[in-house]
Amino acid sequence: MASHVQVILKQDIHKLGNAGEVVRVKPGYARNFLLPRKLAVVATGGNMKQIEHERRIAQVAADKLRKIAEGAAAQIEGLTLEIVMKAGEGDKLYGSVTSRDIADALAARGIDADRKKLELDQTIKTLGEHKVQLKLGHEVSASFTVVVVPAA
Repeated sequence: MASHVQVILKQDIHKLGNAGEVVRVKPGYARNFLLPRKLAVVATGGNMKQIEHERRIAQVAADKLRKIAEGAAAQIEGLTLEIVMKAGEGDKLYGSVTSRDIADALAARGIDADRKKLELDQTIKTLGEHKVQLKLGHEVSASFTVVVVPAA
């Protein structure tokens, strides 16, 4: 009886490995858990070629998405957005500038940005310039400036 079998992971599995890796596991774990749930396939020559082919296709798709993200970053990098807010004494805002306000200002400029991917150093509660980072995915991000001005 084999003490271990080799399988190719189809998904990332915590404490075992990442998708596409060949790992050695006990036969019962493979037979009763990994294979029925389609989390892995037995490491045969044909399966190895298939996984390698899928990995190349995924890499090409990831490269294409990265180029798109870099193009968007070039469009956003160095951009200055102006947001008008009501302010009181000492240049303190009534409320704060939220990620939704910034995403709406970007949308007004024709830039589609997910507000959840905006990174603020701290909440914007004062007038003036503030740096904001937008994560575009695929390890690409762009920074721009938000200028908060008082409402007339």
